[in-house]
Amino acid sequence: MAVAERSAVGRMRRWRRRQSPWPLLSQPRGLVVLIGAVVCGALLLAVGAGSLTPIRGAELATFAALVACAGLCVEAMRRLGKPSGLTRDLLGAWWLPTVLMLPPLYSLLIPVPVYLLLQFRIRRAVVHRRVFNAASVGVAGFAASALFHGVVAGDWSDGLSLPLEATEAAVSSARGAVLALACCAVFTVLNNLAVAAAVSLSATGAAWRKMLFDREALIVDGVELCAGITAAIVTGLSPLLLAVVLPPVLLLQRSLLFEQLQTAARTDPKTGLLNAATWEAEAGAEIVQARRAGRSAAVLIVDIDHFKAVNDTYGHLFGDHVLLGVATTLTGQLRAGDVVGRFGGEEFVVLLPGADTAEACRIAERLRLRVGRMEMKADGTKVAITVSLGLAVLSVHGEDLVGLLAAADLALYRAKGAGRDRVCLPVVARPAIPVQLGGEPDSDREAMPSATGVTAPESGERD
Repeated sequence: MAVAERSAVGRMRRWRRRQSPWPLLSQPRGLVVLIGAVVCGALLLAVGAGSLTPIRGAELATFAALVACAGLCVEAMRRLGKPSGLTRDLLGAWWLPTVLMLPPLYSLLIPVPVYLLLQFRIRRAVVHRRVFNAASVGVAGFAASALFHGVVAGDWSDGLSLPLEATEAAVSSARGAVLALACCAVFTVLNNLAVAAAVSLSATGAAWRKMLFDREALIVDGVELCAGITAAIVTGLSPLLLAVVLPPVLLLQRSLLFEQLQTAARTDPKTGLLNAATWEAEAGAEIVQARRAGRSAAVLIVDIDHFKAVNDTYGHLFGDHVLLGVATTLTGQLRAGDVVGRFGGEEFVVLLPGADTAEACRIAERLRLRVGRMEMKADGTKVAITVSLGLAVLSVHGEDLVGLLAAADLALYRAKGAGRDRVCLPVVARPAIPVQLGGEPDSDREAMPSATGVTAPESGERD
């Protein structure tokens, strides 16, 4: 066996030894504790509520009808296709009628068949994620349902077994409608908080802020709330009338997923940033506008140092975690109008509209420092991650996006050759000043930096 082959086999064996047979155990400790607490809480609530909730035929029929509607929504997702990553859906339109119309036990149970369908009919996700999502929906639904039924019955223990007829009468009153709306809002907030906490603990950054305060997410939550209240009212009249609510929910679900699929086509699946083609299109348009308006702009190329060694030493799963961490850190440190994307491999690109050389250098240095402070751990060992940055400024190092990228790329070579973990500008050569016979410089011509005079040391090899 050749030396290179033996080395590759050895790395693969070491990588396999490092991988736990239980993926959950390789997650950050805080995330493991959160998942364990939510799942154990759901199981304890199910055991307690199951012992106090009588089984009634009408409630079982209503529960079966709601599960069937949720299953049809899952099948509709399967036909259209579900984008990878964190996505939004309208399954809450079926959680909320369960919360309001049925005893709290059913709010714990309905996520189980639905998430089994998602796992086996849509996409095989990591098991602990599916289990956590189902448990968080169940616990949030139980809390909201217990609140609603407890207030209606006047006693919490009586609320666990409140019959369907009593909840139908409560929802039809003005006071009950307001209470139902408040309890549905409690369910949405609790579920979003649980998922946001899991996202925050599993990734390095503040992705949870976008999830909680993003305008589109709030609109989807509002639509889901309205659809759920409507389904609850219809369920109170007759479960058979859910057939009237199902088509509008399916249409809303389809439009929502179609928009997310469009977004997925523009973004990089591992980092959530713009992909290379979309970034070039948006950055090119910004550069054209900046030139017409006489504004400045800058382009950064950010490269993770020794990324291949990170992949070889700690495995590609950890490498993906590093990519996500760097992407989240870059996004968190940039301005609202900056355009950031993944250029491929371990490279990221950033357009800084309106930034001159001094401001672009300050931003680049801040990005370098923040990435260097990231806490990345593999097998309990802290892994240092640094980046090298090449910087080019419009009208100084290039006149269009292609020229700026070429100049920034050669500046990145300079940063690599100078030892990495630094920010470099292109080498700009100044042309000689023409001299007249009398020894006086030509006053009509001015010595300006050349946009094409970019050099890089021969020793500056890229990872």
